[in-house]
Amino acid sequence: MAKRRGLLGEFIDFLGARKKWWLAPIIVVMVLVGGLLVFAQGSALAPFIYTIF
Repeated sequence: MAKRRGLLGEFIDFLGARKKWWLAPIIVVMVLVGGLLVFAQGSALAPFIYTIF
């Protein structure tokens, strides 16, 4: 098996080796929420999104 490169490849290898597949949805949700906050920071939606959290 060829070695994967990069952070995503390392993370997938970790999940496979340690049998921690339950972590994947948690990480995905955290990345999506973080992306939403960064994206909305400079927009007119920022006051509405921050009230959710």
